[in-house]
Amino acid sequence: MKTILIHGLGQNASAWEKTVSALPDTRFLLPEMSEFTGDGSWQELYRNFSAWLGMQGTQLCLCGLSLGAVLALNYAAEYPERVRSMLLIAPQFRMPKAMLRFQALLFRVMPEKSFAGAGLSKKQFITLTSDMAALDFTPALNRISCPVITACGDKDKANFRAARHLAELLPDGEFRPITGAGHEANTDAPEYIAKLISQIQTRG
Repeated sequence: MKTILIHGLGQNASAWEKTVSALPDTRFLLPEMSEFTGDGSWQELYRNFSAWLGMQGTQLCLCGLSLGAVLALNYAAEYPERVRSMLLIAPQFRMPKAMLRFQALLFRVMPEKSFAGAGLSKKQFITLTSDMAALDFTPALNRISCPVITACGDKDKANFRAARHLAELLPDGEFRPITGAGHEANTDAPEYIAKLISQIQTRG
């Protein structure tokens, strides 16, 4: 089984470094989302990333944060037979339209230099957040039969309720709050995230 760690929007693969260093097994794949982004649309990002995942085999453990969690959720709903287990950190399954549209408007007035080092350009950020506002995986959740741990920092008010609700809706879901962590729990609480990864790996 391959374990794949999928970073969030505005992060890069190095966001997992402290988590990986806390794990006994360091054989993970850490893709860079910027390599799959293309024009910045959700459709192109998911299509490119899905094609890459398809080359990794049919025994996958997917661990994603925020954008990475949404990508993992989309893939597991489309190809449930390929995913053995998942850890979804700060996930959304029915996108908060108002919040994403507000973010897109905010990005429009921010200078280009504000996006330096984020892996995406200003235009790509705007396109992606605008596209994601239309996503709703609710009808497909019953297709995901693998064990899933959803988790969220207790300071991440924007995603906490959604992460807990998602666990309730999934056939084999379990919710874990992350004490003291904000949205980027892989950098706020890397050792606890490492424990969750180890736990979900054993259930795959």
